Amino acid sequence: MKLIVLDPGHGGQDPGAVFQRLQEKVENLDIAKRVRTYLEKEYEVKVMMTREGDTTVSLEARSNLANSVGADYFCSIHHNAGGGTGFESFRFNGSNDFSSQAMTLQEIVHREVINVVTGKYNRRDRGIKAANFHILRETSMPSVLLEILFLDDTEDRMLIQNESFKEDVSTAIGEGLAKALALPRKVTTNLYKVIAGSFLGRKNADTRLKFLQEKGITAFIATTTLNGAPYYRVQVGAFNDRENAEEIVGQMKILGIEAFILVETTMTPQPTPPTPPTPPAPPNTPMPKGLSIEGTSVLKAEELDAFVKTINPNAPLLGEYYIELGEAYNVRGDVAFAQAIHETNYFRFTGTVKPGQNNYAGIGATGGEVRGATFATPEEGVLAHIQHLYAYANRKPLPTTYSKVDPRFDLVTRGIAPGWINLNGRWAVPGTQYGQLILKIYEKMLEETITVKQVELEKMRDVLVEVRNKH
Repeated sequence: MKLIVLDPGHGGQDPGAVFQRLQEKVENLDIAKRVRTYLEKEYEVKVMMTREGDTTVSLEARSNLANSVGADYFCSIHHNAGGGTGFESFRFNGSNDFSSQAMTLQEIVHREVINVVTGKYNRRDRGIKAANFHILRETSMPSVLLEILFLDDTEDRMLIQNESFKEDVSTAIGEGLAKALALPRKVTTNLYKVIAGSFLGRKNADTRLKFLQEKGITAFIATTTLNGAPYYRVQVGAFNDRENAEEIVGQMKILGIEAFILVETTMTPQPTPPTPPTPPAPPNTPMPKGLSIEGTSVLKAEELDAFVKTINPNAPLLGEYYIELGEAYNVRGDVAFAQAIHETNYFRFTGTVKPGQNNYAGIGATGGEVRGATFATPEEGVLAHIQHLYAYANRKPLPTTYSKVDPRFDLVTRGIAPGWINLNGRWAVPGTQYGQLILKIYEKMLEETITVKQVELEKMRDVLVEVRNKH
């Protein structure tokens, strides 16, 4: 039987993250207990906890416990804080004997949780990550650390305190762990026993037994204790089908005996099919909201450059890259250009990312000193942008025409955002109108390009009239 160690982060003198009256240590323990209850009820598994109450437990004690009991998997449960939103998971970022297994198991658990957190509650998927945390590094088995939601985000905090969310996310964690370890599920079976009399005295039970035997009915006496007193039950059958038991009760009634059915429930393990090496995609991948990310560009490269030059004459000429690379990945390069305009303030780079990074999509930039990725050339920066959109838009393998340069491609839950509005709260935080803002810029690009073409058509008509008049 597999053994899982659940680790409710922090505790005792270490409250973890705190916001107003909400303490991370309390929420961690609550979720861990719910996960344990779910696993023990539904699966054949042993579950241990690094703490059962509000006690201080060192990081060393936690990892030592898991190592000493020979756990098959270690799951540390946390909640986040610090100005973000959404769910993320971590594995050890170093190399050991089970690095590959740890990644596979993490992906399975992450997928189950994000199906609930994102699919049902529309919170951000912050990605599958790796870090050098003690409890991931020092445990001698595959391990994962889950950061459920942010205590200091208004919408996250409402969910953290919501009973339905707690049950849903705990069930998702439990299901993820069960699938990761291929745990056998328990199956509930009922046994229907027909009792043809229950007596305090053995003599009365013997009399009933003799009567039934004289009628050719097989029966026996079973003893039990009720309220501290011994009872003698005369049992005339035990059936898996309730109808069969009710039929015997009817026969007893004909004989003038008031019989009753005693139901006994047992749990038996049911083998769970092994988890495939490549997990299937989430079943609830959303449909595109609004305009899809995949598709063909409408505007031409020179039209993209001409538009941005009306706002920023010093803007780099990137239109050709966005159109060509967008076509290579079936991503709308002209809308991606509008996204780059939004991210860089018309390539004036007034935010965290600086011009020399060639990072037109803000990949990896979270503010402050975290400036995000840097790319060697403008073309590579555009390629990373298109590849990042490709990761969000579908679950297909990355085309091999170009090398993978997006450093966060594998951290995206594939296919989670097939439409531009699906990027809300995922590409940018909180980003509740992120996709709409990109499409507003794109609308403006289309409108101004149409206007320019109308003017050009008018000029062409005037020239045509002039030419005709001169002939």
